[in-house]
Amino acid sequence: MSRAEMDVLGWDTCDVILVTGDAYIDHPSFGMALIGRLLEAQGFRVGIIAQPDWLSAEAFRALGKPNLYFGVTAGNMDSMVNRYTSDRKIRSDDAYTPNGEANKRPDRALVVYAQRVREAYPDVNVVIGSIEASLRRIAHYDYWSDKVRRSVLPDSKADILLFGNAERALVALTHRLAAGEPIKEIRDLRGTAFMAARGWLPADDWTESNSTRVDTPGRIEPHPDPYEMKTKEPTSCGTANAEPTEVVAKPILILSREERQAALKEIRGKTVIRLPSYEAIKDDAVLYAHASRVFHLESNPGNARAMVQGHGERDVWLNPPPLPLAMDEMDGVYDMNYARAPHPSYGKAKIPAWDMIRFSVNIMRGCFGGCTFCSITEHEGRIIQSRSEPSILREIELIRDKTKGFTGTISDMGGPTANMYRLACKEKSIEESCRRLSCVYPTICSNLGTDHSKLIQLYRKARAIPGVKKILISSGVRYDLAVRSPEYVKELVSHHVGGLLKIAPEHSEEGPLSKMMKPGMGAYDKFKELFEKYSKEAGKEQYLIPYFIAAHPGTTDEDMLNLSLWLKKNNFRLDQVQTFMPTPMALATTMYHTRKNPLRKVTADSEAVETVRTGKIRKLHKAFLRYHDPDNWEIIREALQRMGRSDLIGSGEKHLVPRHSAPTASLMAIERRRETPSPEKLAKKFGQNKPRAGGAVSRTPSAMASPVRKGPGVVARTGRK
Repeated sequence: MSRAEMDVLGWDTCDVILVTGDAYIDHPSFGMALIGRLLEAQGFRVGIIAQPDWLSAEAFRALGKPNLYFGVTAGNMDSMVNRYTSDRKIRSDDAYTPNGEANKRPDRALVVYAQRVREAYPDVNVVIGSIEASLRRIAHYDYWSDKVRRSVLPDSKADILLFGNAERALVALTHRLAAGEPIKEIRDLRGTAFMAARGWLPADDWTESNSTRVDTPGRIEPHPDPYEMKTKEPTSCGTANAEPTEVVAKPILILSREERQAALKEIRGKTVIRLPSYEAIKDDAVLYAHASRVFHLESNPGNARAMVQGHGERDVWLNPPPLPLAMDEMDGVYDMNYARAPHPSYGKAKIPAWDMIRFSVNIMRGCFGGCTFCSITEHEGRIIQSRSEPSILREIELIRDKTKGFTGTISDMGGPTANMYRLACKEKSIEESCRRLSCVYPTICSNLGTDHSKLIQLYRKARAIPGVKKILISSGVRYDLAVRSPEYVKELVSHHVGGLLKIAPEHSEEGPLSKMMKPGMGAYDKFKELFEKYSKEAGKEQYLIPYFIAAHPGTTDEDMLNLSLWLKKNNFRLDQVQTFMPTPMALATTMYHTRKNPLRKVTADSEAVETVRTGKIRKLHKAFLRYHDPDNWEIIREALQRMGRSDLIGSGEKHLVPRHSAPTASLMAIERRRETPSPEKLAKKFGQNKPRAGGAVSRTPSAMASPVRKGPGVVARTGRK
């Protein structure tokens, strides 16, 4: 991180310099550490510039000019999600900064950092990556500016962009640059994007498939009359009396199913889909929704085609997504020699993100849930990539032996989802040809393996490690999968819940749930029944902490009212809630921006999606989730009167809010008798950090080529901010 450290190592220059918007913590949950150690293992000298002063180029000259390239990232989160709330207000802290200090990175940090690198060294190679690059690799709706923005590639003036699980692409790119290959000629790596001349194709045998228009009714040709007896007039060229030409018979070629699939795969492998250009979609909501649908249908690395999108006179070319890492490759990434601590230069400063994850273990990547508000699939993919059991157990032993402050409790052993470890499609050929956006919606696919036995076995071996007193599961549990394995629920509830367990129903009503691609409340009720049953059998007092989303696309005022009544009926009093935040490229963001449903074929007159955009209605939807808060009674009363539901105003059991804002002593006494322990009280009781009982939705995966991790404001499975 400094010239002094380079001198101690005997380095005159670095091969690669990584720039990040986060503090440098040498742990695999943080992208720059993972990438840095990976390149170091390949024999390269790596420098890291963490949270540089972006007001001039001087800070970017701190380690000199790299021999190969600058690798630039905004950090473990999209910089706009990191800096702003869902109400577009600046956050008061930054979990990835020493002492949580705010304003240590700029808005759109990826673009700013890359431009400053160009100022410092105009001829240097610039490679961009991480979550911000992944989610902004094509033209995208930007919630904070409320407009469609260009891909970050032309804005950053980078040479190449790496997206998704980028380890293979990164290693290959670095070695090819070290061998002297110009970066402008490296165009064949999966998981990369670059600028190209308009109409450029990799070879003569490639074809372009045009998807720049939505389907519209065209001219209908009349069907020929099969009973027509008219004789055709001879053509003017006199072919009626010509000698018949000899017809050469060709044999019919019959291919097997496997041969047909192989031929089709070869054709798809040399086809690029042309998306509507940035100029076309920036002011056309229907065309934007169409482009979003096409983009997401090309997300399976087994059958995805390359895509291209015009930006002015040039194209942004996107190669197919990277293939998932094999288990031994995952092990190699996580078994490297991490210091497992913040850089010593930070001294005794507290870094909240580190404090949250220091005693946790990531066991897998990816998510096949396909929730529309979530960005995991766009970044990590839907195919689960799991570490081996020995690799995970070794990391737990390292935490026990090397991490300061360890008292015997592993705070989490999970990932984007707690219980998708080693779950996969039953047939590889089916997996490679599938184009479903979710393996579990509208129902769990019959081809998906749901056997939790390997995860149960891992739990048992992990808690048997000497010196480990407790292993908690803090990542969100996908409960519709969990109920397929009651044995897993029993194991989880009996041994791995510290009093509180997070799950995410998100809503109670079918309308918003269908736009989220989330299961109905039936699965929640079944899981709750099993949770309570096994908690009782274990003799433990434990609670479910549910997450809900306010103002998600497809949600009406009536939906939020019904959810509020459901919460009241079930005695849930949420302490922290958040409204929907449209993050780049998510399908729900497309719904928010276009009011169209990209889950179905998009046309000018296709399904319209109810979208909450005004501040007052968003505030109301949020208020419904906290119906018990006196600060929300006035806005809820006004809404109930407008909706013709004045019958819910009063001080009885059936009422939602009282008639008066100032609660009377008798009403307060009634409310106290009704009240179940709040998450804050439960957290204090069980000695845990304050839980997030709201439905925040940034769901932002963490790092370039690293799995979703938990930092403050980023909760395990979903990256909730």
